[in-house]
Amino acid sequence: MKIKFAALSGLIAALLLACGPVFAHHAWGNYDMSNTTTVKGTVVSFDFGNPHVWIGFEAKDEKGNLERWDAGGPSPNRMEGTGWSQSTLKPGDQITAVGNRIKDGSRKLRLAKVILSDGKELLCYGTRYGS
Repeated sequence: MKIKFAALSGLIAALLLACGPVFAHHAWGNYDMSNTTTVKGTVVSFDFGNPHVWIGFEAKDEKGNLERWDAGGPSPNRMEGTGWSQSTLKPGDQITAVGNRIKDGSRKLRLAKVILSDGKELLCYGTRYGS
């Protein structure tokens, strides 16, 4: 009985350790989900790869200085369902990124949508903003 209990305890501990990074990775607790941030800028990089799509862009601050921003969305598969593709953005494109800013004050967003220079809106999550 003690051997079965020890084996079961070891298995449960191993499963909890293996699952820990998954929960940490998908926690939005570090983002201010109650406020929306909108930033206009110029695309520097577009990584349409797993596990998350990332857009790097430069935007001017209130003094006119360029700041580097990074905006992360869901997986490419999920974004393809809302009209995104590998060729949606390229360096030099003008965009407006809309999302939730990370709480540590750095220039990172949990991306909800992008508004292209022609006014077209591309959602990231396939439903109304924030879902």
